[in-house]
Amino acid sequence: MVLTEVKNKNIAHEFLDVARQLYKNDQYWVCPLDKDIEDVFNPKKNELHHQGNCTRWVLKSDDGSLIGRIAAFVNAKKAYQPEQPTGGIGFFECINDAEAANLLFSTAEKWLSEKGMKAMDGPINFGENDSFWGLLIEGFTTPSYGMNYHHPYYKILFDGYGFQTLYEQITNHMEVNKPFPERFTKIAEWVANKPGYSYKHLEVKKLEAYANDFAEIYNDAWQNFENFVPLQSKGILQTFNKMKTVMDEKLIWFAYVNNEPASVIVMIPDANQMIKSFNGKLGLIEKVKFLYYRWKGVKRMRAVVMGTKKAFQKHGLESALFFKLKEYVLPLKQYEELELSWVGDFNDKMLAIHEAAGATFGKRHATMRKLF
Repeated sequence: MVLTEVKNKNIAHEFLDVARQLYKNDQYWVCPLDKDIEDVFNPKKNELHHQGNCTRWVLKSDDGSLIGRIAAFVNAKKAYQPEQPTGGIGFFECINDAEAANLLFSTAEKWLSEKGMKAMDGPINFGENDSFWGLLIEGFTTPSYGMNYHHPYYKILFDGYGFQTLYEQITNHMEVNKPFPERFTKIAEWVANKPGYSYKHLEVKKLEAYANDFAEIYNDAWQNFENFVPLQSKGILQTFNKMKTVMDEKLIWFAYVNNEPASVIVMIPDANQMIKSFNGKLGLIEKVKFLYYRWKGVKRMRAVVMGTKKAFQKHGLESALFFKLKEYVLPLKQYEELELSWVGDFNDKMLAIHEAAGATFGKRHATMRKLF
């Protein structure tokens, strides 16, 4: 086997091609856009390069066939929060061969050790956890945009190298046209009409203001979770701008209590239903097709993130936001399914909200850790 670090465009293209090779006969896999992956490793597109390090490798068999890949990175914002300095590995793909997988894992471990790390988490992203995060271990069906899809044997490869599950990520699904449970509906209607409570959907022309509201809500809602790193309005604004190509502003709703930002839910049409035939490419033809598919509409939405300030977490605002969304979505007669953003198995409150809304299990990912 021959392992090569990615240091030029040709090897970078091979890094992308590994996944195409390994999943070419898989009916459920949707090839992520090459651009989305390359942006992770582009210092001009990913600000984490300015305060961290990353690299990646491609693995070939002796006859030159592509058989694996892996990336390793140190996110300076998060590396020193755990008990031991912890780096990350991601974008792992490999044939069903323990020797090949162990070579990839050990190469990443050696590189991270040289950077002072004592452990590695994976598979994760050199960025936020809303995309390319976690190892799929249950629910091997078509993924939504940004969600990792893997072969079932990957878990055996991770276990074999000594990775242990840090936490599980639960993704639930909802049938859009199925009525909410009666109790949920009563609470939602009551909260939606309470004096001093107001609801607004995002407006693109006021994107900066809504980015500020999102940061205020998110940073308050998540501050007590382990290894939390506050989001900056600038970064959120960049994310909103990236989402413009698929964004429907009436799928992103904010709740306010006496004009104070209190709760938010961000949903987007599932772009994977638009790009499935692109095989990762986004040339002129694909862009024309994308515009057509966007105009035609897709049948699935994905909830990217939900959050409520601590002071309002027992006010039922999440129920009211779902209620507002359904008022817009149902008359469209377009969407059939909603995939809710993954929730850590440690987040009992959010899982309870999913259950109360009538959501059912969809997928399970695992974020894993290997101590050196």
